[in-house]
Amino acid sequence: MSILDHVLVPVASEDDAIATSEALRPHVEGIERVTALHVIEKGGGTVDKAPVAKRREDAAAFLAVVDSRLSSEVAVDTRTAFGTSVVETIFDEAQAVGAAAVAIRPRGGSRIVQLLTGDTANRLVTEPRIPVVSLPVGEGDP
Repeated sequence: MSILDHVLVPVASEDDAIATSEALRPHVEGIERVTALHVIEKGGGTVDKAPVAKRREDAAAFLAVVDSRLSSEVAVDTRTAFGTSVVETIFDEAQAVGAAAVAIRPRGGSRIVQLLTGDTANRLVTEPRIPVVSLPVGEGDP
């Protein structure tokens, strides 16, 4: 089994789903299956950012973008998961679906923004449970 036989691809928003799909597209030839994942972060005892129904609706829209952009080239599954730690939830879901690797498209932002937001991409590559592949960021990507 190659590490790219089955990849889990987390997406955070519609723009991220578009950019991640486009970054992955040139590399799908060796991939048998992509599982697109949106993690709905739970507050862990605090008030959630938005009603759960709205967040599920948004997640479905984000995941539909990946499906529509890649499903003609590779098998695509979609999942929505809830968790208090986005990184832990991504690795838990990767294990649950049997993904061999996580493929991410790092998002920009200043170091201060990354520090304040917890820098999920940094944690994914410094605390991996399975291989993490960083997809190239195209010109003009946010």
